[in-house]
Order: sequence, then C-alpha cells, then structure tokens
Amino acid sequence: MSLQDKSLQCADCAATFTFSAEDQEFFKSKGYTNEPKRCPTCRQTRKTERGGTGGYGQTSQRQMFPVKCAECGKDTEVPFEPRSGRPVYCSACYSKVRVSR
Repeated sequence: MSLQDKSLQCADCAATFTFSAEDQEFFKSKGYTNEPKRCPTCRQTRKTERGGTGGYGQTSQRQMFPVKCAECGKDTEVPFEPRSGRPVYCSACYSKVRVSR
C-alpha cells in the first residue's frame, strides 16, 4: 500500500500541516500507530518547554556556579553548587589532581 501525504490540523494552534508520506514511513518504522497531533512548530515548542531537544540524555542549559580554583586561584565555573570545606578545581587543575590520585 502506497502512503500519501495527509493534511492534519494541529491540536494546539489549529493550523493545517502536512503529514508527508516520508514522515508516515518514519512513524511506521518507529512503531508509532498514532498520527501526530501537533504541527512541527508546536512540537518543537513543546520539546523546548520540557527542557530538551527531544532526545534521551539531552538537557537544557545547565546552571553554572562561579568559584575560585583551590589549586591555582583562577576564577572558573562549575556545573554544581560547591559545598563549604571541599576543594573545587578548574578543569586544568582537576585533571592534574585526578591523575595523581
């Protein structure tokens, strides 16, 4: 059976969009049985709002925390909130300290 382009209406913005035969084939190859409810623009907006680009393990921009390296004193940023009493290193010093352990 040959797939043909379909016109669908977006559940979010009510715009009409094309569900192409190529997209239908892709959905079928992934095992999806339902047609998309949102147009490509609304799908992308929804993915962004959920904090990612849609793939597993992909996240939005991480919060960075400014610190002073305990080894060289250089100002740097780290992706975690440092605890008092624990040394924090810039990436260059961390590489040196990690190798020496």
